[in-house]
Amino acid sequence: MVATTSFAKASEVKKVPRVKKAAAEVEALPKLRIRIRAYEHKILDASLKQIMDTAARYDAEFFGPVPLPTEIKKYTVNRSSFVHKNAREQFEMRVHKRLVDIINPNPKVIDALTNLSLPSGVNIEVKMM
Repeated sequence: MVATTSFAKASEVKKVPRVKKAAAEVEALPKLRIRIRAYEHKILDASLKQIMDTAARYDAEFFGPVPLPTEIKKYTVNRSSFVHKNAREQFEMRVHKRLVDIINPNPKVIDALTNLSLPSGVNIEVKMM
């Protein structure tokens, strides 16, 4: 007894590209990419909330906030200047980062974001993509 299976030949199978139209349309639209950096995450989150509220007030579509990896800078120093060479102390600075994309921003949103007053210690980079 011979078992037969029906497999389609490679030439008969149609390959359909798996591209989402919604994602392709979103990438075609201009967007404002906002990267925010701060030493304290509470101030960073408050600034993000302020930015997202401003974008929502003008009916702008936004994506985020996306948490980016925290940058940690470590510094090692001697505790003593002369005798105790093995006694060391470590300090670190943490820089928290977030990313927000505003899709297809209108001039009112851009104007409102430039006039926004944010707390000190928050660094913002804005790119038009």
